[in-house]
Amino acid sequence: MSRPKPNVILEHSNKKTYKVEQILKAEAIWIVAYKNAPFNLRSIHSILNTPGPKYKKTSFTNPGHAYNLAKKLNSMFETDNFTVIKIENF
Repeated sequence: MSRPKPNVILEHSNKKTYKVEQILKAEAIWIVAYKNAPFNLRSIHSILNTPGPKYKKTSFTNPGHAYNLAKKLNSMFETDNFTVIKIENF
C-alpha cells in the first residue's frame, strides 16, 4: 500500500540550491510518555566525552515511530510504563 499524497500548506523554493521546503498538514502529533508524562531522551557514551550527549526525538507526526520507540524503551527498561499519547485539535 502506498502512502497517501501529502497536503502541502506552504512551499518555498531556494533558487540557488534548488531545495524546496514544504509545510505539510499533519493529522496529529504522537508523543511517547513515561507514566503519562512527557520526558526527554538523552544518549551519552559511558567512557568518551565526545561528541557529547545526543537528545533524541520523543514526538512524531507518524504514529508508527512513536509506537516503535515505546516498545523499544519498555523492552530496554523491562517495564510497561512507556505509552503513546495522541495529541490533535491544537
